[in-house]
Amino acid sequence: MADIFRLTLAQLNPTVGDLAGNADKAFAAWEQARDARAHFLALPEMFITGYQTQDLVQKPAFVADAYRHIEALAKRCQGGPTVGIGGPFYEDGKLFNVYFILKGGQVTGMARKHHLPNSHVFDEKRLYAEGPISGPFAVEAVRMGTPICEDSWHDDVAETMVESGAEVLIVPNGSPYYRGKLDERMSHMVARVVENEVPLVYLNMVGGQDDQVFDGGSFVLNPGGKLAAMLPVFDEAIETVEFEGGADGWIAKPGPLASHPPVLEQEYRLMVEALRDYLRKTGFSKVVLGLSGGVDSAIVAAIASDAIGPQNVRCVMLPSEYTSDHSLEDARGVATALGCRLDTLPISGVRAAVTDTLAPLFDSLATDVTEENIQSRLRGVLLMALSNKFGEMLLTTGNKSEVAVGYATIYGDMAGGYNPIKDLYKTRVFETCHWRNENHRDWMQGPSGVVIPPRVIDKPPSAELRDDQKDEDSLPPYEVLDGILNMLIEGDASVADCVDAGFDRDTVKKVEHLLYISEYKRFQSAPGARLTGRAFWLDRRYPIANRWRDDS
Repeated sequence: MADIFRLTLAQLNPTVGDLAGNADKAFAAWEQARDARAHFLALPEMFITGYQTQDLVQKPAFVADAYRHIEALAKRCQGGPTVGIGGPFYEDGKLFNVYFILKGGQVTGMARKHHLPNSHVFDEKRLYAEGPISGPFAVEAVRMGTPICEDSWHDDVAETMVESGAEVLIVPNGSPYYRGKLDERMSHMVARVVENEVPLVYLNMVGGQDDQVFDGGSFVLNPGGKLAAMLPVFDEAIETVEFEGGADGWIAKPGPLASHPPVLEQEYRLMVEALRDYLRKTGFSKVVLGLSGGVDSAIVAAIASDAIGPQNVRCVMLPSEYTSDHSLEDARGVATALGCRLDTLPISGVRAAVTDTLAPLFDSLATDVTEENIQSRLRGVLLMALSNKFGEMLLTTGNKSEVAVGYATIYGDMAGGYNPIKDLYKTRVFETCHWRNENHRDWMQGPSGVVIPPRVIDKPPSAELRDDQKDEDSLPPYEVLDGILNMLIEGDASVADCVDAGFDRDTVKKVEHLLYISEYKRFQSAPGARLTGRAFWLDRRYPIANRWRDDS
């Protein structure tokens, strides 16, 4: 009779710094694994601390506390399946990213991460020491190797582990989403399986942490690269997979095969989960935002309603004399369709008071963007007052196109604690609005149906800070702007590259100039959900004072 080995994958959502809470999650998963008669419970990379910890992990007291929770968890998990769980560990004065093995009430083994990622949002070479490649460990009749996250993107770690006797590879991960990431993961993991002819278990965590969202999508591959099991994206999931041992080694029996939604749906879900987790993990349960009647604030209101329920979303209209009647109607239409509260606070009175105060200094000067920015900043003051008074986090609503070129007022409409659409270009905002109007899912707490009136999507975008103002008075059409920005930011393209792609050189140079001079604004902006591999903050770090321009 063939040998059977049961492995439980715990695709869970830890909270950075909540050591006791993360340990309790691990123990609850262990109880499910025990009830499933599993031999091994796999938890993700750095699960005990949450991920990413950034410089928190450099605090020795934090690392020591994390290890105390690992030891306590080992004692709680006696008499059942062996546990694999990630966390930090000091050894000989060096800090390692470790995968701990817990068995019989003790920590019986450690695998240390060998390859440390040092690009995009990761700078682990600054935080951790490079560990030696670990040998396999035995669980029942199976010898298991544990390449930790980045280790599996290189061929040497898995190869060395298999040469040392590993029969199954367990890859614990903290791998955040960016567009196209799942295909990259699958490509690398298939390569490891084909090279080594052993099954591979890719286990990712889920949940939001600041700008990043870990999207799950864990999977199991058999020799030859055949998919045996796939877990859902974004959802917590605990699944037990059976492996059957024979003369040719171990083979995973067919398990659950979750289907993954299209990219547009995944990214809407990501923005919802990012906001939901950011609020939960920072202690907020309600939000407030300025609802202008435009498309950006409308989609943010929809995201917030889907994240925490419309009853927890306060929308505020802050009209001036430049606010059109149709904008007031559209704002009411959005709030009504979503079921959110809508308050109106006209800014004309306070604007007049500020104008009178500044008159002795401004009277001899022409009106310009200064007066426009005063309006935006007054709105920021009022919204922050509501946030302070009612304990509601203020959401800011600038899309990536605006954030990129500085088409936003610092200390004005940029004020806020989180920006759900910070990495969403304007053209994609329109696509996302159409998608949300046409689709509803169980994970949405907002209503179904058309929640963003078509007129909000179709009308020409305007900041409405002066008479007859349109965004295209100051910026190229968004289709052009986004095309150039995508090349300059995501592609690191030169001006010449953009011109070769068909864009007007003067327009490209203007966009490049705006991109560089707006760096100081982005440095002070709210965090937001990361959708691409070149999101503003950790993915793309440029100097604020920078005189270089591309003259190609």
